[in-house]
Amino acid sequence: MSEDDRQHLDVQPESIWLVDRIVSRAAGTESAFLRDGSGFRLDGKDPYLRLHFVSIYVSDQERSLHFFVDLLGFSLISDSHFASGRRWIEVAPPDGAAILTLVKPIPGLNQDHFVGNSGMATFLTEDVEAKYREWSGRGVSFSMPPQTPAWGGTYCAFHDPDGNTFALAGFDATTRELDARRRAYADRIEADTRAARELEIAKQVQARLFPQRLPPVPTLDYAGLCIQARSVGGDYYDFLELGSGRLALVLADIAGKGIAASLLMANLQANLRSQCAVAADDPQRFLNSVNRLLFENTAENAYATLFFADFDPRSGCLRYANCGHLPGLVLRPDGTIERLDATCTVVGLFDHLPCAVLENRLDPGDILAIYSDGVTESFNANGEEFGEAGLTNALMCHRSLPAERLVAAIVEEVKQFATGTQFDDITLIIAKRSGAL
Repeated sequence: MSEDDRQHLDVQPESIWLVDRIVSRAAGTESAFLRDGSGFRLDGKDPYLRLHFVSIYVSDQERSLHFFVDLLGFSLISDSHFASGRRWIEVAPPDGAAILTLVKPIPGLNQDHFVGNSGMATFLTEDVEAKYREWSGRGVSFSMPPQTPAWGGTYCAFHDPDGNTFALAGFDATTRELDARRRAYADRIEADTRAARELEIAKQVQARLFPQRLPPVPTLDYAGLCIQARSVGGDYYDFLELGSGRLALVLADIAGKGIAASLLMANLQANLRSQCAVAADDPQRFLNSVNRLLFENTAENAYATLFFADFDPRSGCLRYANCGHLPGLVLRPDGTIERLDATCTVVGLFDHLPCAVLENRLDPGDILAIYSDGVTESFNANGEEFGEAGLTNALMCHRSLPAERLVAAIVEEVKQFATGTQFDDITLIIAKRSGAL
């Protein structure tokens, strides 16, 4: 920048940088902001504010960079070259958020007297003696060996190649605090590791709650899949043998997420399997019993939506109860869709469940889809839902596939549609009726 440019701008020396531009930058392994291990105020009432850097004026930036990085073990944060030929180097000690900039005086701005007189920056360590021996062995020039001043602690001083003075200090209280932080950090890591291990065990246990085998049912090709949003979740599907070749297809969505939902899911699964002996003869009594057990053994705000379907392969009859769940969909060979809407309220919220059981049919070529809201309420980047329309289109598009591949194809479409984070469990059951017995 010329003197005329500088006079025209009428700016202070610190502002000269504002009109320059960076032509190349060699950054270190971390940004200055990411070094801020002190965190930030969660309330956010006042703007974020901390010390960013302290300028150290030097005569040879490359020599000073070698001193701080190679001799003192500092990290290189940024090394920027400007169009004017100036260079801006940021270095930082291994710990904390402090940053030093190694800058050369700008000609004509009367900054030369700052070299060697940048002021004394003080570094804190838990072992002054150890650092003194380490840095002395590397050739760092100390003007004062470790001392014990009247105000306590340990203190020494050293110079950089330009004669800028720095201090190294340590205090017993600092050492005790660092030891306490290390212990707390180790305890937190151990607790996190234990929690992760327990969560993995819970995930394995929950995986065993889903069907481990598919009972063979004449004329019915069926499959289910659950993709959980977390390690454990609250969606549940099952296939229950009701005798005489009949099969119950069950899908439930527990209120809530995570561990709490998974525990409620396990409770519901146990109730369904223990009571299913009466389901074929009296589905209303079966569902009332499941509802009552869930109501009596869980918190008052615990509940689940539930879709229960009983299929008879001899007649093709499909008896179903929709307990506050999304409508089941029956796709007919001519492309029409029938919705199996709610027949009663959710299970577990009230002590009595006035549940209606309705009948439909699955004829050869018909497809039944039962699903959770993780399928239809998946959003894309534009905030649009996959929706019932998306599910219907996917069913029609892939209807020729076997049930297991059809489930996988639909779930893959949902995942491709919702490109962001999965927020809810995705659960789907497909049942395809083939020819007559």
